Amino acid sequence: METWAQITVGAVALVLALVLPFAARPLLARAGVLDVPNARSSHSVPTIRGMGITTAVALAAAVLTAVFMPQTGAGNGAQLTLTVILAVVLAAAAIGWVEDIKGLSVKVRAGLQLGVGGLATAAVAVIDPGRQQLWLIPAGALAVAAYINVTNFMDGINGISGSHGLLVGGFYAYAGHLTGHSWLVYAGIAIALAFAGFLPWNLSRNKVFLGDVGSYLLGAAISVTAMCAFLAGVPVEYIFSPVLIYLTDTFVTFLRRLLAGERWYVAHRQHVYQRLTIVGLGHVQATAVVAGATILVSVLGIIAAQGGEVAQIAATAAGFAVVLCYLRTPTLFQKLLRRRAAKAV
Repeated sequence: METWAQITVGAVALVLALVLPFAARPLLARAGVLDVPNARSSHSVPTIRGMGITTAVALAAAVLTAVFMPQTGAGNGAQLTLTVILAVVLAAAAIGWVEDIKGLSVKVRAGLQLGVGGLATAAVAVIDPGRQQLWLIPAGALAVAAYINVTNFMDGINGISGSHGLLVGGFYAYAGHLTGHSWLVYAGIAIALAFAGFLPWNLSRNKVFLGDVGSYLLGAAISVTAMCAFLAGVPVEYIFSPVLIYLTDTFVTFLRRLLAGERWYVAHRQHVYQRLTIVGLGHVQATAVVAGATILVSVLGIIAAQGGEVAQIAATAAGFAVVLCYLRTPTLFQKLLRRRAAKAV
């Protein structure tokens, strides 16, 4: 029965994510919700954005379906945890939607993101009395707000956000299966298939973008699920590994710009994934590099969590090696493409 419940949740997410854009696209076009190219953009023509609103509806509907599934397990607070995730998903999407339509000041945007994260952490602490330490609330607020901004910064080429949601959601669902947390399985499935349903729209000839509503949704869904998993005692390797590439790309780029004396808050194209497109890779190819690195470090994280001491050390070391290689990929691909070009002459 539980397998059918999981299939139902996944089907709700996938079908709605695939179908709703048929109705939303003409409405967004008529409203003039367009992404106009700027210094940070990797596209050259105005493109419909805000399609993340359909992904938000699909994800919220799937999580809501999971809340009412009897197999979720009411006795251990699973429904309440999923309800917190649902509330954060809706709140983050709402903030992103306002940002897409009207725009928000940096202070207001940051305050709202921190508020959502803080309230979510407080709610989870209430669900689990053993986790009622006050320091968790500001830590959770910062974690949720930070990852919302990470996914927003990383949403710059076609396919990258959809594949990130698919992969992280999939690995979180597997982590829930391994650790016996049914709510985590449902949340992971909902995230994975909602963003999988967006991918065909983003990669088609008449492509559309998630917009801030979608990137905020992605960051909030992943971060609040990760926070709930951490507070539930899920091994940190399962939680941290799938988001390691995104975190590393963002942090290293921020640090590089800061040390160079650049204004870090100004739009740019210096992330690793952006530099991959600059040296000659297409959007799908660059996305494949990011996705491949994410898969490798996630699998290594699973090995580290499940293996003995030697396996843990070896998997951790291999994971760091993958991260370092990822940071070097723009240089490596630039050399490779130059060699191919030289041979073709």
